[in-house]
Amino acid sequence: MNRIVIIGGGMAAARLVEGLVAHGLGPQTTVLAEEQHAPYNRILLSAVLEGTHRPGALALREKQWYADRGVDLRLDSLVVDIHRDTKTVELADRTRIPYDAVVLATGAIPSLPPIRGVVRMDGSLDPRVQAFRSLDDCARLLDTLHDHPRSAVIVGGGLLGLQVARALAVRGIETEIVEGRDHLLSSQVDASAGKVLKRSMAKLGTQVYLGARATRLTDEGLKLDNGYTLETDLVVLTAGGRPRANLARRAELTVNRGIVVDDQLRSIDDPDVYAIGDCAEHNATTTGFVSPAWEQAGVLADVLAGDQAAYQGHRVVARLRATDLDVCVLGSPEDEAGEVVEIANPIKGTHRKLVVRDGRIVAGALVGDLSRVGLITQAFDRQTVLGEHEAGQLLLPEPSNSPRPELPDDAEVCACAGVSAGRIRACRSLEDVRDTTRATTGCGGCAPTVRLLLASSPKKRSVEGIPS
Repeated sequence: MNRIVIIGGGMAAARLVEGLVAHGLGPQTTVLAEEQHAPYNRILLSAVLEGTHRPGALALREKQWYADRGVDLRLDSLVVDIHRDTKTVELADRTRIPYDAVVLATGAIPSLPPIRGVVRMDGSLDPRVQAFRSLDDCARLLDTLHDHPRSAVIVGGGLLGLQVARALAVRGIETEIVEGRDHLLSSQVDASAGKVLKRSMAKLGTQVYLGARATRLTDEGLKLDNGYTLETDLVVLTAGGRPRANLARRAELTVNRGIVVDDQLRSIDDPDVYAIGDCAEHNATTTGFVSPAWEQAGVLADVLAGDQAAYQGHRVVARLRATDLDVCVLGSPEDEAGEVVEIANPIKGTHRKLVVRDGRIVAGALVGDLSRVGLITQAFDRQTVLGEHEAGQLLLPEPSNSPRPELPDDAEVCACAGVSAGRIRACRSLEDVRDTTRATTGCGGCAPTVRLLLASSPKKRSVEGIPS
C-alpha cells in the first residue's frame, strides 16, 4: 500500500484526509500536525475571541474520528526536513517517517511588521504584543483580557484585522486600527468601499488611521510615522502572512511566492511531492482563502486515489465574520476587467459593486447589505448570463415586504465546501449538515441560509446550535 504523509494540520489537511478516507485510504495516511490541537476552523478564531463560540466548537473532526478510520494523526509533531533521496520525513526529535507520497499543507506564517521595540533583546515579544493566527494565539490573547486592558491597537486593516477589532470592541475594549495603505481591505475592495468601511468602523467606536505605519513601541505607546503616538495596553498584529515554504526550499523544490505545483497539485520538481492550500502556488497564484484550499484537497484526494482529476482554479467567495459588520467579496474586483455596476449609500453604510463581462458577474464586493448575497453568489458561481438590467437589480436592497425566493436544489449555499441547497435539505440536523457536507464549517457565512433551509423543511429537524 502507498504511504501518504501529510505535513500540516490545518483546514486544507483536514479536508484532504476526509477525501482520502472516502477513497478507503485512511489506514495509509499519516498526518503530522505541528499544533497540539486536532485540525480546527481558523476562520472562526475571531468568534472565539468575541465570545460567541467555544474553542472546542472549532474542531473540524475529533481525534477519535481519525483513529476510527485508521488515520495516524500525530499532534505536536514538528517536521524539520524532507529527504527526497530516501523518501523520508524527519521530525524535530530525529524520527524519520517513510512516504510514497508527501503532501505539504503547511499554510502561511504571519508577517511581522518592522516595528522597533516589538521584539525584546532576548527574542521574545513585548508582553503587550500579541499575534493572532492560531488557537494558541487566541488563548493567549484571551488570557490578557483578564488584566482588563482598556485599549488595543490592531496593526493591519485587512479581513482579520477588522474581525479582531470588532471582537475586542464587543468586549468593551477601545480599539484603533493602523493600516499602511490608503483604505481598509485594500486587497479586496476599492477606495470608495474602503471609505464606507472606515465610516462604519467609526460608528462602531473604532478609530482608523490610514496611510500610517507603526514604527516603534515605547513605554508611552505605539508611535506612527505620521507623528501620532497611540497610548495602548495591547497591540495585536494582523498584518497579513506569506506562504510557509521553508521545508520546500530546504528540499530544493521550486518556490516562487509559494511551492510551485501543476494541475495535479504536484511539485514541478518531484512527482511524489504535492502541496495544497496557502503554501501552494498554482498558475502563478497563491490563495489565502478556505474555498480554493478545500477544492485543491478534493482534487488531490482523487489524484492520490488514482483517479483522473485536475485543479483549474476556483472562484473565491470571502465573507467577513464580525458583529454588525457585513462584507462579502467575490473573486478579485480590483483586478478583473469588465463593466462596473455600482450602488453606494455612505450615510447608510452600504457599498455594492459588481464587475460584469460578457453579461456574467466575474467579481464583486458587497459592504453593509448582504440581503441579496445568495442570488449574487449563485449567478457568480454559475456564470449566469444576465439580462441588460439584471446586474443593477441585484444590487438593489431586498424590499422588506417581498417574499424570500426559494432557492432551487442546485443553488450553491456553501461556497467553501461547494454544497447545494438540495444537499442541505436532505440533512436532518446541523450535525448531519456538518458531517455529510461540511457546510457551516468554513467561513460560517452560509449558516443563516442553512438555518432557513432546515427550518423550512416539512420534516422535523433539530437546528439547535447553528451559529448565526
